[in-house]
Amino acid sequence: MTATLKRTDLKRIERPTGRVVWFTGLSGAGKSTLAGALYAELQARGVPTELLDGDAVRENLSRGLGFSREDRDTNVRRIGFVAGLLAKHGVTVLVSAISPYAGTRREVLETLPHALEVFVDAPLEVVAGRDVKGLYLKALAGELPHFTGVSDPYEAPEHPGLHLRTDRITVEEGVRDLLAALGEA
Repeated sequence: MTATLKRTDLKRIERPTGRVVWFTGLSGAGKSTLAGALYAELQARGVPTELLDGDAVRENLSRGLGFSREDRDTNVRRIGFVAGLLAKHGVTVLVSAISPYAGTRREVLETLPHALEVFVDAPLEVVAGRDVKGLYLKALAGELPHFTGVSDPYEAPEHPGLHLRTDRITVEEGVRDLLAALGEA
């Protein structure tokens, strides 16, 4: 015997609701580190989760884009589009991207289901000290144009859903705060 669904039955099927956690902050602030640690914890709990790292997305989805304001905004909108598609299917999406411009971030976050903006914050001297590639040194010396936080602006969120000062907390404390904000504590 084959079961046949009627149109009215389809309305009763519960659809999963995903969410997007958007980590924003300067290069070296700890976005990828926190997102990766949260990803591992959610996976261990059986939560369908996907990680969209800004560097990986730029390499695979936004190759060819430069670092002009327009190109950066295009990259953020592309990440938001993919995050929205995944979240629509019940996935918790962790986005780790500098996304330097507040207006573009706000525009994208407003389109995403259950979005949480997380400001991953550390002072310039701290993030520069964490920089193993020496990019901050080059940018501060004027050798690297369009570097966010040095020769290009970073517009910090005014009212993020969560503000994590990574110069004052451990990764474990950050994950604990993230889980609490997501109702997963």
